[in-house]
Amino acid sequence: MKWTVQRYVLREVVQTWLAVTGVLVAILLANQLSRVLGEAADHHFGRHVVLDLIALGAIMNLSVVVPVGLLLSIVLALGRLYHDGEMAALQACGFNPARLLGPLFGVAAVIAIGLGWLTFVQVPRADHRSQLLRQAALKEAEFGQLDAGRFRTFANAGAVFYAERVDANGVLHDVFLQRERASGRVEVAVAATATYTRAGDDGRRLVTLYDGHRYEGVPGHADFRVIKFREHGIPVELPPGVQGTNDPDTRPTLELLATLDPVNIAQLEFRSSSPIMALMLTLIALPLSRLRPREGRYRRVGVAIVVFFVYSNLLSFAKVWLERGELSPWIGVWWIHGLALILGLRLLWRQGLIGAARGAVVGSR
Repeated sequence: MKWTVQRYVLREVVQTWLAVTGVLVAILLANQLSRVLGEAADHHFGRHVVLDLIALGAIMNLSVVVPVGLLLSIVLALGRLYHDGEMAALQACGFNPARLLGPLFGVAAVIAIGLGWLTFVQVPRADHRSQLLRQAALKEAEFGQLDAGRFRTFANAGAVFYAERVDANGVLHDVFLQRERASGRVEVAVAATATYTRAGDDGRRLVTLYDGHRYEGVPGHADFRVIKFREHGIPVELPPGVQGTNDPDTRPTLELLATLDPVNIAQLEFRSSSPIMALMLTLIALPLSRLRPREGRYRRVGVAIVVFFVYSNLLSFAKVWLERGELSPWIGVWWIHGLALILGLRLLWRQGLIGAARGAVVGSR
């Protein structure tokens, strides 16, 4: 019977956390879906690219969603107990809310361990994979399917392609192709038909023109060379994809630990902030969820959201200041966690929960 109340409250908190986190993930997925679909429509991404980008985005967003979900779940679950009079009945039987601090911190510690694994291992991998996938899709779409009746530029606008129509077999008819050389010479080819294929695994493309003429020279000069051909293959070199290794967000944690660069230190401290935030928000949530008689059940939800946004924005500001060298690594983002700790202890002290928690621990021994 000793832990009956704690188990009951923890079940309420965990169920609420799962529900709140699920709703927040669904909202972020909807936002991610609209953004990725817009990008896919602009650049003609494939279906598999869209699905992969959405899944990777969900992994990256979990490190943000989980802490705020924990904060809201504690505020909502305990707020319901206060609103429905259950907490008042428990207190009348001698139960002090401070006895919930230990079990709640136990749940928060488990969540913090999972967040550490996410932020230090999975999120950098997902971010790196997302950048590679997006760059590969943009590179693929730069050439993409050549639509009939419209001009298409590729190879960093160094080539212009146009086809009057395309038949059911994918053969292009009445084709125009212009390329600019580094020496200032311009090459223009017109052909009756053309096909295009992938020339290699590195993304190179080959446009093969049939029955046409090629004009090559410098604009403004009369020494143009005219060549008549039956078949003429033109390789199209696409720019190499960006590997994303220069972005600190994508670097593995071990690579960040190898140097004392301010950018790497800022990234390490920022990655450690999500697990610490989960613990600090748990400390704040317990006293924050307390409702006065006749207060609405959701009265503290708005305050909790404000606390989270102020907390997360201060962490982002501190990360930027640390990258610029305006903050010492010893101060870094730790002063923000210190402020959160002071706020949580202050709220507990004002409600008389610190002494009660110490007494509960001593009594349990």
